[in-house]
Amino acid sequence: MACRLALKAAGRTSPNPMVGAVLVRGKRIVATGYHRFAGADHAEIVALKRAGAKARGATLYINLEPCSHQGRTPPCTEALIRAGIKEVVAGMKDPNPLVAGRGFQRLRRAGVRVRSGPYSEECRVLNEAFVKFITRRLPFVTLKLAASLDGKIATATGDAHWISGADSRAVVHRMRNQVDGVLVGSGTVIADDPQLTCRIRGGRNPWRVVLDGRLRIRPSARLFHQGDPGKSVVVTSTRAPAAKARALEARGVQVWRFPLRDSEIPWMALLRKLADSGIVSVMIEGGATVAASALRAKIVDKVIIFYAPKILGGDGRVMIDGLGIRRVDRSLCVRQLSFRKSGKDLMASGYL
Repeated sequence: MACRLALKAAGRTSPNPMVGAVLVRGKRIVATGYHRFAGADHAEIVALKRAGAKARGATLYINLEPCSHQGRTPPCTEALIRAGIKEVVAGMKDPNPLVAGRGFQRLRRAGVRVRSGPYSEECRVLNEAFVKFITRRLPFVTLKLAASLDGKIATATGDAHWISGADSRAVVHRMRNQVDGVLVGSGTVIADDPQLTCRIRGGRNPWRVVLDGRLRIRPSARLFHQGDPGKSVVVTSTRAPAAKARALEARGVQVWRFPLRDSEIPWMALLRKLADSGIVSVMIEGGATVAASALRAKIVDKVIIFYAPKILGGDGRVMIDGLGIRRVDRSLCVRQLSFRKSGKDLMASGYL
């Protein structure tokens, strides 16, 4: 239940984790809470405020170890101790070096019973982006692709509307609502002129990141006209035309310049800059060149592919450009592969 509560704030807590809390006394739930956004009360505090005096003698069920340090908000361990919580059952230890078991230690010293580990894998997956971000200071990267059954993303003429079905496109909008940023190449912007927005009720738009070494895209592209151009970033070369960069910046677009070598994307430098901007999770949405570059650089954590029940044939455009793999035993292996139906499509997901 704590994980389900935590998910209510998916996409809104960065750079903090998603956390849900349930207070139980006897066999009754006396209060629940979840962390709504960075800077807001933590889940434990929300539940304690709702419970009031009923919190004394209760057990707290929570998906992540309570914090024990002063951040934007005071330490939750002290509030739990003052409220008279008798036991804390946490799904996993907080990987944040500022916590990392210290919350449990503080509670135990105060006489609070602590149990850790139930459903730890479920809790880890829930906050997989936060775990990577807080331990490696890099965003969690998901590669999302949509293809025909024979692995093509467009016809020979470039027509790709629509490869996947309406149900799959709705899933993608929910995914955009939960990630901090989406990333595409300039070819995708020029060919499709996407908005890269989240079009679900109550959703919020992620950062939009475009890789464009030669600044081929125009300031009139639709993704720069979504009401928040400051959340649009164009990643380009230090040698890109200055006049084109100024035209984008005049629209409020951020232009990040990197030295490019052999036209390869400087992935690690880019990911570090994204992390420094508070972006915890990024979803790469294409195209084939960007997907191949990301895979070659080994920066992809998770792969999600929507397969449509269509066949485009050998002259269609491939899903992923060349990876330089010469032997099958050197292929990229996807772990924890799972499948589920998405309308008429098949959604495959796994980890690299």
